[in-house]
Amino acid sequence: MMEVDVLIDRITDCLIDTGTGEEVEPEYRKRETPIRPKDYRGWIFNWSITEENGYDIYELFIKDDDTVQGRISVKIVGGVADVEIVEAALHNYSHKGRYAGVGAHLFAIACQVSLDAGCDGVVAFTSKSDLVEYYMERLNAAEITPRRMVIFESAAQILLDKYMRK
Repeated sequence: MMEVDVLIDRITDCLIDTGTGEEVEPEYRKRETPIRPKDYRGWIFNWSITEENGYDIYELFIKDDDTVQGRISVKIVGGVADVEIVEAALHNYSHKGRYAGVGAHLFAIACQVSLDAGCDGVVAFTSKSDLVEYYMERLNAAEITPRRMVIFESAAQILLDKYMRK
């Protein structure tokens, strides 16, 4: 199982252009075509492996722009949305990224996938050991076994309210 290590720079009402401070309208899409080697060039993870493991990949965009801002892989397992990989695009990595809010928005997408699948928005993932408390603080996730984290319904609702406005 992969370990999640995406940074949650801040919880925002949407994505924020860090250069201008303006809010930008995000959208996400489930990837319908398999990822080819050129599609994960410049990314830390080999995204074709998560597809081979049966996970669906969701990509985050800015409305009317096809540049991928981040990706998350999700599979419904045992009544929860299990996340295998979460990654902000290189230009959004760390606190100096182009857009703030990408990491949290990616987890909100997983909460929405969970909700749509009848799993009450519950999301599970395995954290790198040094980030457990970080995810507890930033996402209100709970550690249920060593490094195994869950975003339960109430924490999921916070992310959904912030990012999944209809």
